[in-house]
Amino acid sequence: MLFGQKDTKLQDGPPPSPEDAPTEAIISPDTRRENRIPVNQSRTRKWPVLDTGVHPAAKELTPDVWRFTLSGLVEEPVEWTWEQFQSLPRTKIFADMHCVTRWSRLGNTWEGVSTREIIKHVKLRPEAKYVLVQAYDKAFGFFGGSANWTTNMPLDYFLDADCLFADTHDGEPIPLEHGGPLRLVIPKLYAWKSAKWAKGVEFRDTDTPGYWERGGYHMLGDPWKEQRYRFSDGGDE
Repeated sequence: MLFGQKDTKLQDGPPPSPEDAPTEAIISPDTRRENRIPVNQSRTRKWPVLDTGVHPAAKELTPDVWRFTLSGLVEEPVEWTWEQFQSLPRTKIFADMHCVTRWSRLGNTWEGVSTREIIKHVKLRPEAKYVLVQAYDKAFGFFGGSANWTTNMPLDYFLDADCLFADTHDGEPIPLEHGGPLRLVIPKLYAWKSAKWAKGVEFRDTDTPGYWERGGYHMLGDPWKEQRYRFSDGGDE
């Protein structure tokens, strides 16, 4: 941020409440809790930037190159261009965000395409119970090599009413450092599950660990149970 320039993401005063949300927004249930901050978290008024440090190539994210795919346990895979994806029905979500590094940003308004809308465009096979979300950034493996970054979760968490693939945050396009042009938002789980630079979803019959999960992070990551790590007091995998 340049000297003297206002940080447009800085929250002044109390955090936004559900009553402050756009009238058409779906309200994430956790924003209605009396205490919206999980144990061992603290509120941030900013929007911190955290990632693996390996960002996707800019050319992969341009509208003429960018693609988003649905694959795995589906009858027919689906692929969208940026223009096609933007033509899908849109929704807004009002939700809090909790990072495993112990900050919480309360009262975010996201806009994009809901995960429930995405699922309408494929026919899932009955054995599909989990998703592996894929991203454009490369992740250097904990045991060598590199591959596209991934994260996993149960299908029912992925399809919660307050989940979406967002391209705007608080009324502005999501910048590159926060996962633009498109990122997943899963409010009920720690923010590493809300994959930046999303490029697709693979539907699976097994819960396959993604990048951080292979490194020891919890397979689910519920902040209200403090499920930070695979073998923590917050529960096992």
